[in-house]
Amino acid sequence: MHFFTPKRCEPTNKIMYQSKIVALRAAEDSRIERGVELWVYQCQYCNTWHLTHKDPQIHFHFNGGYTRKPTSRKKGYKPRKR
Repeated sequence: MHFFTPKRCEPTNKIMYQSKIVALRAAEDSRIERGVELWVYQCQYCNTWHLTHKDPQIHFHFNGGYTRKPTSRKKGYKPRKR
């Protein structure tokens, strides 16, 4: 049996889609099969298209990129006050 192994972007390790249309189809398939809503964006590193679970309208900031809150898998993690 042969399985298809998709190409992945080296810095982000996400699946690379060659066009926005193909990425939108993959996002729609994911919504139908698993009930997960995904968004499409163009990668700044490899210039191909990727899927993300974060809504770009909410998570994109005008300072030129995405921001992330500090997170940890440790139970009871609290960021330090400065």
